[in-house]
Amino acid sequence: MSSAPQPTRPAEFWEARYRDSDRVWSGRPNDLLVREVSGLTPGTALDLGCGEGGDAVWLAARGWRVTGVDISATALDRAAGHAAEAGVADRTAWERHELGETFPEGSFDLVSAHYLQSPVALDRPAVLRRAAGAVAPGGTLLLVLHAGWPSWQTRPPFDAEFPALDGILAELALPEGEWTVTTRETVRRPSLSPEGVEGHREDHVWRLVRNPAAG
Repeated sequence: MSSAPQPTRPAEFWEARYRDSDRVWSGRPNDLLVREVSGLTPGTALDLGCGEGGDAVWLAARGWRVTGVDISATALDRAAGHAAEAGVADRTAWERHELGETFPEGSFDLVSAHYLQSPVALDRPAVLRRAAGAVAPGGTLLLVLHAGWPSWQTRPPFDAEFPALDGILAELALPEGEWTVTTRETVRRPSLSPEGVEGHREDHVWRLVRNPAAG
């Protein structure tokens, strides 16, 4: 018997990904979020592609008022549950969006997007430009993307386009003089394969601050 075809529409793909597992992610915040945001004064935050809420719950526990956005209703339900367990439900809100099609309203002191990379359709340049547009004057845009496959990944499971450091800044097409780039680097971190093979993976990190007089 042949297996059923995998869904190719983004919403179907990600809903199946979460529905087929009790937990997809660790529940811990991304290390680079912690590194880049710990020194900021809490305000309003937008977490794009929030998944099961690890980053959003961490931010809320430190005084941020967070809107978490994901394409999967299952992921958002889990995120809301984790926020309630952590005692931060009153500082979190959850919205379902298929980024590239719809986007949350408002402006935010922090807009964070980690690993907006997908095996199914995603107009990343358009999403990142809207993310930049959602940053309030004086606010911060934090972007983290994989720079390539892990060192142990000898057979990539799908074709993927990995960004260059300068490439993302070009995609953003930010108005000249309106932003200051405070972090722009490649970080290598340990990576363990599902079979226990040790290796590493590189991530690109961009942190940009919008001029307080912008807008």
